[in-house]
Amino acid sequence: MQSYNKTKTKHAFRDSSEDQSILQPLKSPHIQTHSSSHAMPKATMSKPTRPKTFLDMLIFFFSLITVGSAQWMEEMNDEVDIIQSRSGQGSYMRGLRCDLSDGEWVHDRSYPLYRAGCPYISSGLNCRRNGRPDSDYEKWRWRPHGCSMPRFNALDFLERLRRKRLMMVGDSIARNQWESLVCLVEGVIPSDRKVMSYNGTSMAFHALDFEASIEFDWAPLLVELEQGPNTDRILRLDSIERNAKNWRGVDILVFDSAHWWTHSGKWSSWDLYMEDGRLVRDMNPMVAYEKGLTTWAKWVSLNLNPTETRIIFRSASARHNRDNGWQCYNQKEPLQYLGSNARRIPVQTRVLKDVLNRMSFPVYLQEITAMSSLRRDGHPSAYAEPVYDSDPGSHASDCTHWCLPGVPDSWNEMLYALLL
Repeated sequence: MQSYNKTKTKHAFRDSSEDQSILQPLKSPHIQTHSSSHAMPKATMSKPTRPKTFLDMLIFFFSLITVGSAQWMEEMNDEVDIIQSRSGQGSYMRGLRCDLSDGEWVHDRSYPLYRAGCPYISSGLNCRRNGRPDSDYEKWRWRPHGCSMPRFNALDFLERLRRKRLMMVGDSIARNQWESLVCLVEGVIPSDRKVMSYNGTSMAFHALDFEASIEFDWAPLLVELEQGPNTDRILRLDSIERNAKNWRGVDILVFDSAHWWTHSGKWSSWDLYMEDGRLVRDMNPMVAYEKGLTTWAKWVSLNLNPTETRIIFRSASARHNRDNGWQCYNQKEPLQYLGSNARRIPVQTRVLKDVLNRMSFPVYLQEITAMSSLRRDGHPSAYAEPVYDSDPGSHASDCTHWCLPGVPDSWNEMLYALLL
């Protein structure tokens, strides 16, 4: 995890398989809809708000399409990212010089930190309920080299979040992490003091006694994707406000945008790019990614105040599908180390770092790619849906998302360490 741009003067920018169940509204005993995602709701019941426009429907359900095979992988130098705290940060992180992303998975029978029956887990991530016979994938703890990572304390986390909003923005992997965080905290809250609310493609878990919310906003590309004339889908590389309007007023923003940019061919989410009013059909996806991130960075610098909003950008989550030379079905323990090919970092991480380095707004890069690459045992594989027959291996495998409890819990323990 690395802090970029430690000395700031101005806030300017210088220069899937995506399972259907993961996108379905959660079935919670306390659900409410409301027009403003940050308003504190009352504990009442109503039906979730559905996407109101064709574009909302397109974006909301397009992730059901299988993740494409293009990886756009490239070698980059091994480097140790040092945590560099900014002023005003909590005591744990202040002055700490340790790379939380450099470590190992250790078996810990005191894990998981919450029950597998957490009601906020999407059906496609609830591997135990879907028939996965082993459970050791829940019992691995991430241990950084050279320092300790504090165990997640739900009450302490909620107290630090009192009267604040935390929002995770991105794709279904961001929702995967959001569900993990909700499950990490919900067990310490009385059932009548927690509420789920929905607003279009956004959703929020409210801890009423803490006046706090943990939210998710669906924006897999960050910039805008719209339906153009002649049914063409247009990715507007320099337009973001329709998505970004949801991010104003949030105290802690955790962004994720990586996987959708690597989709190609029939799995691509768009047909045309638009920039400066011009339509372009062909563009290197990583050039487009840099342009989209630049638009995001400019919006952040112009619209947010670093004394009021903290921003974390999580690196790409590992995928272990066959197109990458992996397979995840029937894997029951982490890899001990990564070979030279597996140590390759997605080129989008380099692009992301370049954009962050050009920003004057402080952004923390949460590096989880390498640690997740070791966990090919942590995916739903055949258990993204209920398995009733004797040959689970014949089912399609989800080697992109993560079982819960599981790997994203460690991402959130890293997030907790950052907020201490």
